[in-house]
Amino acid sequence: MKKVLFLCLALVLGLSSLASAQKLSPLGVWTNEEKKATFEIYQCGNKLCGKIVSLTVPNDPKTGKPKTDSQNPDPKLRNRTRLGLVFMQGFEYDDDNKWDDGKIYDPESGKTYSCYMKMNSANSMEVKGYIGFSLIGRSQSWTRVK
Repeated sequence: MKKVLFLCLALVLGLSSLASAQKLSPLGVWTNEEKKATFEIYQCGNKLCGKIVSLTVPNDPKTGKPKTDSQNPDPKLRNRTRLGLVFMQGFEYDDDNKWDDGKIYDPESGKTYSCYMKMNSANSMEVKGYIGFSLIGRSQSWTRVK
């Protein structure tokens, strides 16, 4: 009887540790703290990428035309619209609900940074852009929209 009870207890503990070890997925639509836009994180090959799917102010107030990638260091890309812009790419699962080795592009400054995404919960993640070491950089909290 003790062996059966021990076996049942071990099985329950094993299943609960498996459930807690499941990775949380960043796939879906997110917004940042400023809520200026929404972003879709999606599978691109065996990595994750992100694109801009909506802007709270989609048009340039001066021209009335859709906002463009006007700060891009490559003059050939400055006329592309921000809506639909792939601005995150190359993220690979590391461990502990963290996707690393990615790049994030800031269309407002035209700068690209190394980046990681770390899931805090099913509907919250930290996105950190940095140069060189991840200890120095800027983090944002993103919230899942859907």
